[in-house]
Amino acid sequence: MNFIAMDFETANYETHSACSLALVMVKNSQIVGEYYSLIKPETDFFWKNIQIHGIHPEDVADAPKFPRVWEEIQKYYQRDRLIVAHNAGFDTKVLAGCLDYYQLPQPNYLSLCTVQTSRKLFPEMHNHRLNTVCSELDIPLENHHDALEDSRACAKILLYQEDHFGIDPLKKLVKPL
Repeated sequence: MNFIAMDFETANYETHSACSLALVMVKNSQIVGEYYSLIKPETDFFWKNIQIHGIHPEDVADAPKFPRVWEEIQKYYQRDRLIVAHNAGFDTKVLAGCLDYYQLPQPNYLSLCTVQTSRKLFPEMHNHRLNTVCSELDIPLENHHDALEDSRACAKILLYQEDHFGIDPLKKLVKPL
């Protein structure tokens, strides 16, 4: 499989409040690259979000704003490119929210959610949160809510599913955006 696993962390509940982003590139079912950036959002941080991911306003004081990050990563968001996330609805909304906020065009790409694939392939799990799925599949997740760690875990979940179930049940859950 060829895909990119994506994970955002946000400063607050606004969709344009991305404060970190990670991508993990997978080619021929092997992790071949990673991208990580802190992002300086143009909005305040909410204490609960800080509590979840540990990123503080001072951590992003010198970080690039989203448009500069987008310049580096937009090449990955192509019509035939598969972008995967654990709870993809959240991450795709954050991406769309950041693009809208900065009046940048929305890309078309293929999306797959590993929460959905996990629900389909592992219905016996008591929940399908990232940490639960990783624990059940013996996938390392040392620092949950670190965007790069979460992206790696998401990639490894999909690779595990491909290895154990093939690509056919996964293909059925791919959605064009």
